[in-house]
Amino acid sequence: MDPGDELVDVVDEDDRVIETVTRREMRARGLLHRCTYVIVRNSREDIYVHKRTDTKDVYPGMYDVTAGGVCAAGESYGEGAARELEEELGIFGVAPRFCFKHRYDGPGGRVWGAVYDVEWEGPIRHQPEEVAWGAFVQLDELEGMLREREFCPDGREVFQRWLRENPERGGRLD
Repeated sequence: MDPGDELVDVVDEDDRVIETVTRREMRARGLLHRCTYVIVRNSREDIYVHKRTDTKDVYPGMYDVTAGGVCAAGESYGEGAARELEEELGIFGVAPRFCFKHRYDGPGGRVWGAVYDVEWEGPIRHQPEEVAWGAFVQLDELEGMLREREFCPDGREVFQRWLRENPERGGRLD
């Protein structure tokens, strides 16, 4: 199926479903919808960073500190987070931990996002249509990357909030 033909739920400012449309229509009309963000870390608190392929419909070729994506119509946030982890990075068999909901309204989209994190020590298997490169990165190195490279603005915003709300992670990013 063409990804543009996938059905997604459109939501209101209170995150209530008001309509179901194709992903293509949601993008064309800039409609508020649901998505997930999953911060993947290892036991050393390194963060998994990846570079999106140049063919992505939103933020092509940018770096990201979260895995995730648009929730399918009728899909819960938790189901979407688990599906996206498995599809994008080949991570399965672990339950992401819910952290918070985040309202993003900026370049590239308007979303209600559910933010999760997960600790993962196993192999990473990229979905070649979506991920061009990826690696676990130490926080101090990630600070430099965030200054020097183009990152998805929504993922950056979510990650900075995640660090603020988890001071034990040692994050200093502002």
